[in-house]
Amino acid sequence: MTQYLDFEKQLADLEGKAEELRAMAESDSDVMEQARALDAKAKTRLAQIYKALTPWQKCQVARHPERPHCRDYIAELFTEFTPLAGDRNFADDHAVMGGLARLDGRPLVVIGHEKGHDTKTRLEHNFGMARPEGYRKAIRLMDLADRFGLPVVTLIDTPGAYPGKGAEERGQSEAIARSTQKCLQLGVPLVSVVIGEGGSGGAVAFATANRVAMLEHAVYSVISPEGCASILWKDSDKMREAAEALRLTAQDLRKLGVIDRIIPEPLGGAQRDPRGTIRDVGAEIGALIDDLADKAPEALRRDRREKYVALGQKGLAA
Repeated sequence: MTQYLDFEKQLADLEGKAEELRAMAESDSDVMEQARALDAKAKTRLAQIYKALTPWQKCQVARHPERPHCRDYIAELFTEFTPLAGDRNFADDHAVMGGLARLDGRPLVVIGHEKGHDTKTRLEHNFGMARPEGYRKAIRLMDLADRFGLPVVTLIDTPGAYPGKGAEERGQSEAIARSTQKCLQLGVPLVSVVIGEGGSGGAVAFATANRVAMLEHAVYSVISPEGCASILWKDSDKMREAAEALRLTAQDLRKLGVIDRIIPEPLGGAQRDPRGTIRDVGAEIGALIDDLADKAPEALRRDRREKYVALGQKGLAA
C-alpha cells in the first residue's frame, strides 16, 4: 500500500477511489471507465504537486520510507558485492555498509549509509546515523581502494552523524574529519550520490568527492530544518522557514556549485518507481567514473582541492 505524505492527501483520495472502483467493476465497462478517468485526474494532480514542491516538502519526499535505500542500490546495481565489516578497532557500525563490487563489470569499492526499511532494521542500522566506527570503516575501505587503484562510489542517505554520548567519547568529530581528509587524499576517482538526505558532516565525510550528484528530490544541508529552527527560532515548528533559508534542494545546490549533476526522478518521486530510479543512478555513476577514469592520481587530488576551495567564491557570487 502506498504511503502518502501530508501534502498528497487529495492525491490519496483520487487514487483510493480509483482502486475501489476497479475492485467493484469486475466486467462493468462503465465503472472501469470512471476508474480510468480518476487515474488520469490523479496523474494530472500528481504532476501539479511535484512541479511546485517547497523545500520542506522536498525534505519529506527525501525521507519517504519507500524510497530505495543503499542496500537496494547495491542489490540492484552491483554484482559480486563482498561486504567488508568493522573498523579493526572497536566494532562494526551497521549504519554504514560497504565492500568490493563490480558495476557493469568494472571493479570498485562502494560505501553508503543504510537507514533500514522497517522498525527492526531501522533500529539495527541506527536510522542511518553513523558512529565513529562507521567512519573509520569507511576510511579502511577507501584505503583499500587507493591501494588497489579502484574507484570509490559513495551513496549518501543520513540525517547526520549520531550525536550520542558514546559516539562523542569515541571521537566522533575526529572520525568525521579523518574521513573527509581521506576523501581529499584519494588518488582514485571518488563519485558520490545523495539518494535521500545528506545531513551535516555525517554526509560530507563521504561526499567530499570529485563529482557529486543528487537525486531531484534529495536534500543536502549543514543541519536538518528542525535542528536549524530550534537554534535560530527556539521553535522546531519553524522547520518550513528553515528549509527555505538553508537552500538544501538539488536545484539550489547546483546553482551554488556544491553539486555537479541532478538526476531526474520519476513523476511522484523515487518511491513511485524504485527500480527505474536505481537504474538511472547507476547510469549516472558509470558516466561520472568514465569522465574521471583517465586522470592521474595527483590530477584527481588537485581536482578535489580546486573544487572545494572554489565553493565559497561561488556561494558569494550567487
